[in-house]
Amino acid sequence: MSKIRRISVHVDEPDPGHFHWVLMEEGDDASHWVELQSAGEGYDIWLDALQAGMGALERLASDERIGPRVAGDDEDASPVGETQFLS
Repeated sequence: MSKIRRISVHVDEPDPGHFHWVLMEEGDDASHWVELQSAGEGYDIWLDALQAGMGALERLASDERIGPRVAGDDEDASPVGETQFLS
């Protein structure tokens, strides 16, 4: 299985009383985060923005049991050249 993506949700308030959710994903190292998605429209209530952001994060997971995963190599696959024996 591939690694889980490190994605955060936060709420921004660019103007007083106008809230926007933002999804950020960890970049190449833990000190670098990149905006992944954000609300197209503002919300009047902070909690509504947060819940909408959580919904956006949930939609990134193809399987709710394991969350959003990095595309690419399968961590459980055998390394190149290693033979697996089944019993």
